[in-house]
Amino acid sequence: MVHSLGLSGIEPFHVTAEVSMTKAMPAFEIVGLPDAVVRESRERIRSVFYHCGIGFPEGRIIVNLAPANVKKAGSLYDLPIFIGLLDQAGLKENLENSIFIGELSLSGEIRGAAGILPMLLGAHALGFSRAFIPADNAAEAVAVEDIEIYAVSHITELFAFLQGRGTLPPAKTIPFTELPPPDFLDLSDVKGQGIAKRALEIAAAGGHNILLIGPPGAGKSMLAKRLPSILPDMTQKEAIETTKVYSVCGKLPKGVPLIHTRPFRAPHHSISVAGLCGGGSIPKPGEISLAHNGVLFLDELPEFQRQAMEALRQPMEDGTLMIARAQASFCYPSRFMLAAAMNPCPCGYYGHPARSCRCSPGKVSAYLGKISGPLLSRLDLHVEVLPVDYDSLSSRKTQENSKTVKTRVMAARKIQQERYKGKIFCNAQILPGRLAEFCPLKPEANRILKAAFEKMGLSGRAYDRILKVARTIADMEGCETIGADHISEAIQYRTLDRKYWKS
Repeated sequence: MVHSLGLSGIEPFHVTAEVSMTKAMPAFEIVGLPDAVVRESRERIRSVFYHCGIGFPEGRIIVNLAPANVKKAGSLYDLPIFIGLLDQAGLKENLENSIFIGELSLSGEIRGAAGILPMLLGAHALGFSRAFIPADNAAEAVAVEDIEIYAVSHITELFAFLQGRGTLPPAKTIPFTELPPPDFLDLSDVKGQGIAKRALEIAAAGGHNILLIGPPGAGKSMLAKRLPSILPDMTQKEAIETTKVYSVCGKLPKGVPLIHTRPFRAPHHSISVAGLCGGGSIPKPGEISLAHNGVLFLDELPEFQRQAMEALRQPMEDGTLMIARAQASFCYPSRFMLAAAMNPCPCGYYGHPARSCRCSPGKVSAYLGKISGPLLSRLDLHVEVLPVDYDSLSSRKTQENSKTVKTRVMAARKIQQERYKGKIFCNAQILPGRLAEFCPLKPEANRILKAAFEKMGLSGRAYDRILKVARTIADMEGCETIGADHISEAIQYRTLDRKYWKS
C-alpha cells in the first residue's frame, strides 16, 4: 500500500494506492472512481517500465485508489501507482510514513503537479514524515516544516534510492524572514490627488473597500495599483493561506516558495461569473480567491456583467466563498479588499469641471444604474478623483512615498491588533454586534451621525460602515473615542451616491 493525497477544492484528503497482483490473464485495471486522466496513467506507467529497463509485472493487476467513494482526478497519482507496482517486487525502504505525488512522462521524468503545498500541509497534519514530490515543485514545498521533502526529477533516481542503491538529499527549508522584499509601484509617482491619497491610506489602515469615480485620465487606476505598497506586510500564516490558492490553481510562479506579497488581481471586465468566483468541471478558485489577503481591483466597474458584480456581495461579507455542485461543495477563502474604479457616465465627463458631457440624462442614469444599491453600500469609501491641474503635474515637488504612508498604516493596524487580540484583523471586520463596544462616540459625534442618518436616509449597513471608517480615522490619530472630526470625515466618503446616484 502506497500513500498519496488528493484535493477537494483546496482541502487535501488521504489517498492510498492498493495493488493486487494475481496469476491470471494479463490485465491492468484502476478502480476507486478514477477519472479519464487517472485511467490513462496505465499507459504512461507501462511506458516508464519499458524505457527504464524494469520488467513489467505479469498477470492481472488491480489498483484500488481508496477511499473508493471519492472521485480521483488528475495525473498526480502516476507516481504512487508506479511505486505500488514496484513495492510488490520488494523495496528495501519502508514506505509506511512516506507520501508520493507526481505525474510521469513516458520516459520516466517526474513532472510537476498543482496543489503540492496544501497536500504537503495535509501530509504533515496526518503524521507523515517524508514526501517524494516532483523537482519542479521543490520551491513551494520548502514552506512546509517538520517533514522531509525529497524533490525528484526522474524515476530512476527514486527507484535507486528506494532500493538502497542511491542517495537523495532532502530539500532545504527557506525561513520566511529570508524571502526577498516586495517590489511595488510607489505612491510618490502620483502627482496631486491629496484627497484620493488620504482615502487610500484610510482604506489600507482599516482594510476597507473603496470606490474611485472620476473622468478618464484622472489617475484612478494609477492610484489603485499603488494600494498594495501601503498595505501591511503579510504574515507567514497569510502567505501560506494565499499560496495554497495559487498552488491549487497552478498559478504559483516557478521557483517562488511563497506568495509573500499582497496579491493584486485586476481581471478584465469581460470575465465570467465562474472566472471571478471559481468553478469548472473540476472546480478551481477564481479571481476572488486569488485576491485573498490582498486587493481585487475592478476597473470600469459598470462594464462588468451584472451577475458577476452581484456575486461579490456574499464573499465581501463572509470572507469565504462556497461553490456548490451536485456531488460536493467547495469552500474557498475570499478575504480581500475591493478597489473599484469607474467613469461617471459612458463618455466619462459627467460632472467634469472643464469639459461638457455628451450623454443624455437617461444614458447617465442607465450607466450608473448598473451598480446596484447593495453593492454600492458595501463600498466603504466613495471618492471623487478629479483631473490634476497643470501646476501640480509640472511641479517638481517631491510627493510623499509609500514607505512613509505605510508607516502610519502600520501604526494604526498595531492599535487594532492590540484591541482585537487576534480575533479579527482590522476595523473592516468588526461584527455589527460589537460596534457599540469598539466604536464609542463622543456626544457631538453622535449628534452629527444622527443628523446625517436622518437627512441622508442611510441604511443600517451604511451606518455600520461609517462607524468602521470613523474608527479607523480615530486610530490613525491615536484616539480611543471617535470624535466629531472623525465621524464627519467618514460621512463625507458616503456622499457621492447623492451626487451621482441622486438617492
